[in-house]
Amino acid sequence: MKTQEILIIDFGSQFTQLIARRVRELNVYCEIHPFHHLPEITDNIKGVILSGSPCSVRDEDSPNVDLSNIKGKLPLLGVCYGAQLLANNYGGNVEASNTREYGRAFLEDFDASSELMSGIATNSQVWMSHGDSITALPKNAKLIASTNDVKNAGFVFENEKTFGIQFHPEVTHSQDGIKLIENFLVNICGCDQSYTPNSFVETSVAELKEQLGDDKVVMGLSGGVDSSVAALLIHKAIGKNLYCIFVDNGLLRKNEYEQVLESYKGLGLNVIGVNAQDRFYDALKGLSEPEAKRKAIGKTFIEVFDDEAHKIQDVKWLGQGTIYPDIIESVSVKGPSVTIKSHHNVGGLPDYMKLKIVEPLKLLFKDGVRMVGKSMDMPANILGRHPFPGPGLGIRILGEVTKEKVEILQNVDDIFINGLKEKGLYDKVWQAGVMLLPVQSVGVMGDERTYESVVALRAVTSVDGMTADWAHLPYDFLGEISNSIINKVKGINRVVYDISSKPPATIEWE
Repeated sequence: MKTQEILIIDFGSQFTQLIARRVRELNVYCEIHPFHHLPEITDNIKGVILSGSPCSVRDEDSPNVDLSNIKGKLPLLGVCYGAQLLANNYGGNVEASNTREYGRAFLEDFDASSELMSGIATNSQVWMSHGDSITALPKNAKLIASTNDVKNAGFVFENEKTFGIQFHPEVTHSQDGIKLIENFLVNICGCDQSYTPNSFVETSVAELKEQLGDDKVVMGLSGGVDSSVAALLIHKAIGKNLYCIFVDNGLLRKNEYEQVLESYKGLGLNVIGVNAQDRFYDALKGLSEPEAKRKAIGKTFIEVFDDEAHKIQDVKWLGQGTIYPDIIESVSVKGPSVTIKSHHNVGGLPDYMKLKIVEPLKLLFKDGVRMVGKSMDMPANILGRHPFPGPGLGIRILGEVTKEKVEILQNVDDIFINGLKEKGLYDKVWQAGVMLLPVQSVGVMGDERTYESVVALRAVTSVDGMTADWAHLPYDFLGEISNSIINKVKGINRVVYDISSKPPATIEWE
């Protein structure tokens, strides 16, 4: 599976993960490493990509990297900042540009005979995002691409497979970007494109068998994609030695506990269902601050999970559905991200449990997880399920959480989610849910004046949840849902729709 690898050196660009996704889409394995923590250059590394950066190479403390073991020895592609770094470090010149390019540009002139530019259309649209320009090419380099405003938009070193491009081929706005990346991977690096979901499953199961042997593994399931696919992979390797625990924290969607348990039966997984609603409600009593609620829910989950895990003899491993973006964040260019809010997932259990961790999905992006699940014939209702926060409805009820509020929100949420599914809109949004607001408003129902609660509908479109835009749902649909909620759910007399994007807002309200 990993016999061939592309190394992506990260200089802090918002697009670095997107480069990796494109490489994976072309069935080539890659890893992202920050410029100050590079791995050993081994024979299985077939090429290197230098990412963009929010920095300028002209800055005194700008990120830099020693390429002496790479340049001229391995195929090398510098993207935007990566191209400027090659120019700046090897005899070229980079200056602040009078004609900054942000957004669409067109390759008006390029060398079609170049291995990198093969198959690119004339006047192909590309995406620019830079304030500096390469005003002189590095020594022993020749021009291979220009736009109307940027002469040195692409270059190659003579007698080397070292390339620099000023634009971003990884974004969808670059029409032939995926073709350019494929040219680099296949024509220049010689990758065989054998990193497929089927090969991942086959190799992972073999590695898990070797790693786990006859040991027992315990795993907490959420009903979501990541934990479900991870559990199925481990199950394929060790069968009945995997013990799964699904906790009903009283904060799930309506009928979700029963539905999820039923769906897991069809997969042959050994799942223990635990109804711990009252323990969570007791833990949340009197709490209204979001972080306090998250911590109470997380702590109670650990206690319930620990109680159940102790009922299983001789467990040595904890299975987790950690995916690649979680790993990247912890060793990013800027270090661990600033805590905006505690992570939705437990992220590990206390030291006293003395369990080793097994994370079979830690090298996959979310879309890769779904493809692996599909290759294992996982049901579509699990694979297509929207992300759902670990604290569940506990962070969608603003203020103190009570059983009565949960029931109201479950009923509202059920109308919204089922409405999305019935109208064919569910798969068109990344995530949807409802927030119960800590405000009341005046309304009129029949001849009576009401003073009841407000709910906010939230639906967003996204690729990976890191950024998101509000979903432009049809007005008629929103009108129908609003009427249905107000007519059917006692205690609600007003419905609003959240049209905030991320950033500056987050997807969840708490």
